[in-house]
Amino acid sequence: MRYALANGRVLTERGFETGRVVLVDGESIEALVDERDAAGDRAEWIDLDGALLLPGFIDTQVNGGGGVLFNDDPSVDAIRAIGRAHRRFGTTGFLPTLISDDPAVMVRAIRAVEAAFAARVPGVLGIHIEGPFLNEIRKGVHDPAKFQSLDAAALDLLCSVRTGRSVVTLAPELAPPGAIRRLARAGLRVCAGHTDASYAQIRAALGEGLCGFTHLFNAMSPMTSREPGVVGAALEDRDSWCGIIVDGRHVDPVVLKVALRAKSHDQFLLVTDAMACVGTDAREFVLQGRRIEVRDGVCMDQNGVLAGSALDLARAVRNAVDWLDLSLDEAVSMASVNPARFLGLDDRVGRIAPGQRANLVVATDRLEILDTWIDGRSAVRHPDGS
Repeated sequence: MRYALANGRVLTERGFETGRVVLVDGESIEALVDERDAAGDRAEWIDLDGALLLPGFIDTQVNGGGGVLFNDDPSVDAIRAIGRAHRRFGTTGFLPTLISDDPAVMVRAIRAVEAAFAARVPGVLGIHIEGPFLNEIRKGVHDPAKFQSLDAAALDLLCSVRTGRSVVTLAPELAPPGAIRRLARAGLRVCAGHTDASYAQIRAALGEGLCGFTHLFNAMSPMTSREPGVVGAALEDRDSWCGIIVDGRHVDPVVLKVALRAKSHDQFLLVTDAMACVGTDAREFVLQGRRIEVRDGVCMDQNGVLAGSALDLARAVRNAVDWLDLSLDEAVSMASVNPARFLGLDDRVGRIAPGQRANLVVATDRLEILDTWIDGRSAVRHPDGS
């Protein structure tokens, strides 16, 4: 099918534009043309009634949604359910994220993502393996009983990931020499997280291929007057990527504003670190045998430790505008083209441009999601995902 999306405010690389029609042919964007030039086109016309038309959001850290946790059920059906829950909030691409778990669960998760690709589950882009190669000093809500060393068998398993774009979060100070280099050469995006590394250790890791930082400021050594730590290294380095959780609880907005003044906005990614409660009315859930409560939109265990989030990307974008002095197009970029560039997928997703996949969001000015398109298929027009 060919569609002409008209009468919207289209976010392109030149900013928001009116009077433009986005022509969608099959799974891809065919062209952006002026309304008068598209008048005679035989495509099915869809009137957006002045709504925003944005590139689809991409979330590189999604533990769960729709009542499902990936750790509990590393399966194709779980990935489909998680993607469906987040699609309601503008997410058209995501990485199912497995937090620290046993090797057998890691294998099941990797195989599930491979099967999801084969089944063309909407939105799945790869996998994020967050742990179990972490530092117990900065464990957060991760279960240290699941932690293990990054030995030869673990490296072989991680390097076996061949489907989509994959991220591994680890503590660089605990990685054996050459391990980060091997992972990077195998095509994985290696990020530092749940780490107590020194500035010097992070600089060495960046030299080996470390390319990013998982939920900046959280579960990592801070910047102090005499030791820049992980945070100082992350903000100093121009080329690395920083994921940020903008829910007002993981990091104070003032701290995030300081970070955005220290480093190019192009290197920041909005992430949710979302748990099973997103897309539901659940007030609690179980994470690896521990009861997690959802209080005022925040997930915490019985000791008050943050346990992921109840955040969705539409709200993250809205919060970034409201709290971080960002324009809407800047905030949307942090949820679309920036994560696409981080994953090396910006030649096909993250922008509204000819040749890109037709992954789109139709929204109100306050980021209330009216429709989403994944590979040229509208959630409103194809609610069964067919």
